[in-house]
Amino acid sequence: ETAYDDGNQTWKLFLRDGEARHEIYSEAAPIESPAVEGIGPDGTSLILTMPDGKDKQLKLSDGSEEPPPDFGGRYEGVIHDPLTHRIIGVVRLAAATSYHFLNRADQAAWDAVAGAYAGENVQIASWSADRKRLLVRVDGKRDGAAYQLVDLNAHTSITIAQVYKGISPFDVAEVRNVTYKAADGMEIQAYLTLPDGRDPKNLPLVVLPHGGPAARDEPGFDWWSQALASRGYAVLQPQFRGSDGFGHDFLAAGFGQWGRKMQSDVSDGVRYLAKQGTIDPKRVCIVGASYGGYAALAGITLEHGVYRCAVAVAGVSDPHRMLVWERTRAGNDDDSLVLRYWNRFMGSENLDDPRLNEISPLSHAAQADAPLLLIHGRDDTVVTIQQSRDMEDALESARKPVTFVQLDGEDHWLSRPETRLKMLEETVKFLEANNPPG
Repeated sequence: ETAYDDGNQTWKLFLRDGEARHEIYSEAAPIESPAVEGIGPDGTSLILTMPDGKDKQLKLSDGSEEPPPDFGGRYEGVIHDPLTHRIIGVVRLAAATSYHFLNRADQAAWDAVAGAYAGENVQIASWSADRKRLLVRVDGKRDGAAYQLVDLNAHTSITIAQVYKGISPFDVAEVRNVTYKAADGMEIQAYLTLPDGRDPKNLPLVVLPHGGPAARDEPGFDWWSQALASRGYAVLQPQFRGSDGFGHDFLAAGFGQWGRKMQSDVSDGVRYLAKQGTIDPKRVCIVGASYGGYAALAGITLEHGVYRCAVAVAGVSDPHRMLVWERTRAGNDDDSLVLRYWNRFMGSENLDDPRLNEISPLSHAAQADAPLLLIHGRDDTVVTIQQSRDMEDALESARKPVTFVQLDGEDHWLSRPETRLKMLEETVKFLEANNPPG
């Protein structure tokens, strides 16, 4: 088991022996802690991922270090044997999900499965103890979004269920993996969803930055981008610096860049697609939730001339208010782990740091240069609804166009199907009014 000592800013790992527990490892962790990936391939060790992105292997007997397995570079997650729970491989995410096994026979078997769904994104959902029967999720224009049961002994596969009722392969838009250079030369990976039946030239665009910000979009069927593409929009999902899953250096490149280079990485994607002739730079809107909602707000207040409209779902309008809320939740501790975490991303030192105003859409509401739709769950405890209410008041005072939709009984994640649908309907209605796809 693990424990974190906030006072000493130390992460500790313990082994239990009956009622007793013994500390076998500790690590200074002022912000980020090691992550336990699982039992090593030899069954006698534990694999840890360190904050710097490197692995450590500790012997379970005494916590001593030994060389970790060679997983062939950076990975997104590990694969566990369903019977022994040992690590037997790793998962990587890029243009598609890929699985890399330590055992050659396992790799050959998986390559055969993936080969049967060439051009589709294939993910393991579950498998039998002998790894001969697999439940996989297949996403793409050939199979739609469906669960398939694969039997390696019988060399058969059958469709078990569609992931989304009523969505057939004909309803799935093409998704391309693209890369572009940010203004300072940093390479940014992105997913580009293209509307069916339209030449990919001079298209209207919706930019859809993810939340987090230390998160990422993944290959496969994305309900939000697919919904927008079904209405005739190209959709860009940029993995801006500070996103997770691209190595520690890429994550660290986002520290202090909230509202700065993390923001320009997003609009640099617009400029790239415009230069390629894929999109019409005069018909671009930005839509996002949580941190993506902040990026939408910043896109029309801190940046200018890029977006024709914006939709912010549960977005942060005031970073200072957000930190005050996080401080309250942390028991009014000015040096809590959560405040250290957010200050590092925002480039601030404390709640009174003037740099917070520099990246505040609320403070720059009078400079908004496009219509805004605010959508927020009334019961959101992560980003409080007051963030949207304050932004609405500031824009109305500045006589800027704003619409606010409150989702009653809804949380930060739009967990209820009916409110998720309402969010999509309101978003599409707003986009079509301010940036018609035709």
